[in-house]
Amino acid sequence: MNIVLVSIAYPPEIRSISTMAQELTEVLVLHGHTVTVLTSWPRYNLSKHSANEELTVVKLEGGARVIRVKTLPHHKVHYFLRGIAQITLPFFFLRALKKFVHTSIDGVVVYTPHLPLVKVGSYIKKEYHARYVLNVQDIFPQNAIDLGILKNKLLIRYFERMESKAYRDADVITTCTTAAKDFLIQRKGVPGKKIQVIHNWVDLSQYTSAKATGHFRRKYGLIGKFVIIFPGVLGPSQGLPFVIEIARILQDLPDCAFLFVGDGTERPRLKAMAARYHLSNVRFEDFVNPREYPQLLEEMDIGLLCLENNSKTPTIPGKFFGFAAARLPILALLNPESEGHRIVAEAQCGVALVSDNAQAAADCIRRLYRNTPLLDQWGQNGYDYVTKHFSKAAGIALFERLLVD
Repeated sequence: MNIVLVSIAYPPEIRSISTMAQELTEVLVLHGHTVTVLTSWPRYNLSKHSANEELTVVKLEGGARVIRVKTLPHHKVHYFLRGIAQITLPFFFLRALKKFVHTSIDGVVVYTPHLPLVKVGSYIKKEYHARYVLNVQDIFPQNAIDLGILKNKLLIRYFERMESKAYRDADVITTCTTAAKDFLIQRKGVPGKKIQVIHNWVDLSQYTSAKATGHFRRKYGLIGKFVIIFPGVLGPSQGLPFVIEIARILQDLPDCAFLFVGDGTERPRLKAMAARYHLSNVRFEDFVNPREYPQLLEEMDIGLLCLENNSKTPTIPGKFFGFAAARLPILALLNPESEGHRIVAEAQCGVALVSDNAQAAADCIRRLYRNTPLLDQWGQNGYDYVTKHFSKAAGIALFERLLVD
């Protein structure tokens, strides 16, 4: 089959959907498919090594042709400008498609976010009679409405109409949680038979060989500390000011440290809060090379998941899978609707709390502080759980069947 995969992010950009898109692409190529990736030019969420990497608009990577599209800035800009950038995405992506793709297309996979990219999927389905699989990672515009980012009623109606059309046009819709499937059925009226749950997966092989050498602890000045790590994008949906409030309460635990590794629109705000509170137990570091990420997690004590309490969508942060694969016990501070509460409890890999009470979260951390036997057991439980339920091979095989059938 000739398959086109459309994603706003692809390596070297560091995001969970980048990794999954690349892994899906490489396995499809391995299985004999011809794959073209349409993605945006990587300008955000890069390690220092990746930021210096030379790229071309069209490049052969892992047996697939990757077309990187230059678009308007959609990160670290005002929300109005970000909205304009999102709305114009289909124009730039379709222009690149028409310029560089001159073969038949049998199937198309579109990852959301960002929602306007669904127009690319609809176009390819109509023009090429291709099978269209829509992968819904975040439910937009609902998440933006919940966070207070999207308030204009006209814009809300515009994006909701776009969303409804996307669900109608797709041949199959995939969600990464059962709760997300239920949300689309109950709140959006999508027929259940059209939705397939494909859990986000993790490549365990990256983590089984990782060893804790102390490199990152020495680099960050964290030798002997009890370290709670939050890696990845620091954006509004994570509700990370809540974590700074927790760190403020725990200043009397001098050996307990909160480590943020990544970047995003909220980083300046978080750093300003930490400075205003004179916090010595919070550190901010840049993205690490993805190849070093498993080693980074091996050296930490607790992996932190966090979502804004006001959110109503049932997502679970993608970093859960890396934490579990690295046998890292998990502290999940989530909105009540997140499926993370169920998964963490079912896996017995940590503790999940609603992200609305900083004192309760701080008290929980005090109980976990240097409780090595419990944390080690949680870590092993998480590894066993993802090994059983979130294998890379099973997830990709299901994706492939949806494209071929």
